[in-house]
Amino acid sequence: MKRIYFDNNATTRPDPRVIEKVMELAGSHYGNPSSLHFEGQQAKRILEESRRTVAAAIGAEDSELIFTSGGTEANNLAIKGVVEALAIKGKHLIASAIEHSSVRLVVNQLSQQGFEVTRLPVDKNGIIDLDFLQKNIRKDTILVSIMLANNELGTIEPIPQAAEIAHRQGALFHTDAVQALAKMSVKVDELGVDLLSVSGHKVYAFKGVGALYVRKKTPLLPTLHGGGHEQKRRAGTENLVGIASLAEAVRIMDEEGEQGKERLRLLRDRLEKGLKEKFPSAQINAESVPRVPNTTNVSFPGIDGESLLMNLDAMGIAVSAGSACKAGSTEPSHVLQAIGLSKEAARGTLRVSLGKYNTGEEVDYFLKALEQAIAQIKRGD
Repeated sequence: MKRIYFDNNATTRPDPRVIEKVMELAGSHYGNPSSLHFEGQQAKRILEESRRTVAAAIGAEDSELIFTSGGTEANNLAIKGVVEALAIKGKHLIASAIEHSSVRLVVNQLSQQGFEVTRLPVDKNGIIDLDFLQKNIRKDTILVSIMLANNELGTIEPIPQAAEIAHRQGALFHTDAVQALAKMSVKVDELGVDLLSVSGHKVYAFKGVGALYVRKKTPLLPTLHGGGHEQKRRAGTENLVGIASLAEAVRIMDEEGEQGKERLRLLRDRLEKGLKEKFPSAQINAESVPRVPNTTNVSFPGIDGESLLMNLDAMGIAVSAGSACKAGSTEPSHVLQAIGLSKEAARGTLRVSLGKYNTGEEVDYFLKALEQAIAQIKRGD
């Protein structure tokens, strides 16, 4: 059975060009970038070339980029690193109600350690409330963290405006851009952010690599301690193979330019047109606001999303349910609850996230399979 992969927000299949380039590199540049001998300096050259490539893609300077093990570590380092550096100034943090768990759980932990956390609400489309931010930011606020594009809805947040509000009060601003890179323009100066996180496996590179942009003069203490790697901000020998994969994926991303993003948008529009025609009672969430071009979040009244996911999987289609299964019990997504969906509606939600390898024919097959899968659930098969 041919498989159709529509879960690209969870992870992407590495680009064959990335695999080819990096596998050749892995056998020849195996030195430790911190070593002074020839092999070490060969690896160091690849490391710094990769840093230049990734930094340039987001409009940063080389020295402002720290390589990490992924988006989760980048988010943890951004938040904990700033908090530890600025705790003497204040203990108030602001994060949106729809952050990824690698931000949400970090601020939860900090709230148990004496920090005060304000949750920034969102509207029915997942857009943050800027007025609420303006009214609740304080002189002792040290950090605001708001994701650029939501992983479930695809919603693009008004980051430049939010960052300006934060800076007027003297707070730093972090954005999780893991779901934005390769889907929209991500330039640190245009966004006005102090810290920005990205991840390799969301942009057709390998798993186990990410990066954190840290604007010059931004106070940040390391959360890992060891050698003096990454300007003494992230200890541990660099994952050269992963880093090179991220750099090559970013190079390809720049080469494909707007054409690749437009192709994704056309595919998503084709999908959503079909959903409206075949399932008039379905609700496409956040449809009316700016979104990244690959993501559709759709709720089917009276249908269990997890059952729908399993039926589709049996037909060879991989998608994501709008709810997370934890220890045998289904908990509605915190994102869907934050936009006001009932628990029943949240449990009947699918996320379809397209990628550059998907085709119009796959979209059409998915729509037919979806009809069959829903019919099976209604029959009780």
